[in-house]
Order: sequence, then structure tokens, then C-alpha cells
Amino acid sequence: PCPLSQFCQPSGWQLFTERNPPTFFVAVLTDINSERHYCACFTFWEAVESVQPQSHARNGEGEEEEEEPSSPVQPAQLFAPKSLVLVSRLDHAEVFRNSLGLIYTIYVDGLSVSLENVIGNLLTCTIPITGGAQ
Repeated sequence: PCPLSQFCQPSGWQLFTERNPPTFFVAVLTDINSERHYCACFTFWEAVESVQPQSHARNGEGEEEEEEPSSPVQPAQLFAPKSLVLVSRLDHAEVFRNSLGLIYTIYVDGLSVSLENVIGNLLTCTIPITGGAQ
């Protein structure tokens, strides 16, 4: 079985030098009982701190050589992908996109609202049946 992390990033988790625009997709997974599960994935890129380990060159005798003083080099800004995933037995792609987009906006804008409360409210809302009473 494919772990969820590979599902979210099928080409692998890697750092980028540019912030990519957010992406959204829905995949339909079928379990052993032939039941469908709709997996919505919203991925965005967040700046990460660049940590470069200090390495010392070694000479042929195993002793460390002193490093030449060099001009400070600014490391490139790197961006790492983060994914928000929603799994449902219901096929409501637009609701998934809007819900994950709302969570993303609250997170990125640093709004002073509890994400736990927002997610709880989203999970307890009632979605009307298509063609049902208005």
C-alpha cells in the first residue's frame, strides 16, 4: 500500500527555490470492499530555514585543513511542500476545495481563530442532498 505522504507528493518530497502556487486534486480510492473514498489534497509551499552543515576539508593525512576566509554567501531561500488532506466517502470536490482553502487561508494569514474550532465547525455542518428540499 502507498503511504499517504506518497499520495500527496507522488514525485517525492523535495525543496524548491521558488514558491509554487497552491495545487488541489481529488483522487478516488477503492478499498477491499469496493467502497469509494474521495481523497482531496491541497498542497502549498512554505519557506524553510536553510541549514547548511559546516564541513571541514581534510588533507591526505586525515588532518583538518584550515579554511580560507571567504565572503559571506547568502543561502538561497528554499520552499517545502505542505499538504492538507481530506478523506470522505462523499463526492463533493467543490466543498473539499473550499474547506481546505479556508483552513489554508486561516493558517497563512495567521488569523486569530482556532483551527480546531474551524475544523470542528466544518465537520459538523450539514450538506443538503442534491435535489432535496430547499
